[in-house]
Amino acid sequence: MASNKSVEPVEIICSTNKRKRWTRVEKRQIVNETYQAGVSVSYIARKHGIPPSQLFAWRKHLEVGALAGVDSEEMVVPLSRVKELEKQVKKLERILGKKTMEVEILKEAITIGREKKLISRQPLYGVDDFE
Repeated sequence: MASNKSVEPVEIICSTNKRKRWTRVEKRQIVNETYQAGVSVSYIARKHGIPPSQLFAWRKHLEVGALAGVDSEEMVVPLSRVKELEKQVKKLERILGKKTMEVEILKEAITIGREKKLISRQPLYGVDDFE
């Protein structure tokens, strides 16, 4: 015999184990929703099916500028990569300075050698701007 008790429907939530990929623009829009008055981060996270911790991480990245390229859809480079490239540029500038100095010393040596008639006065082929 069935009872007359009211039965409430139960919502079954299934996971498809597929990860949702969010674009930078979507991330920024979702993060901006969390700054609206009267709205909690947890509510926005549930609304979009994101763990609140992920949304807090996006907010932190936005605050430190990690999503700065969102508006222009440019790639964002980690600070460690920037520092690595700056270090490489400094090294190359040092090498270039050294080579420039060597060239100047050699040009001066050729000039002195020609003045003392130790080197022929014929033009040096393959060397630009030097006679």
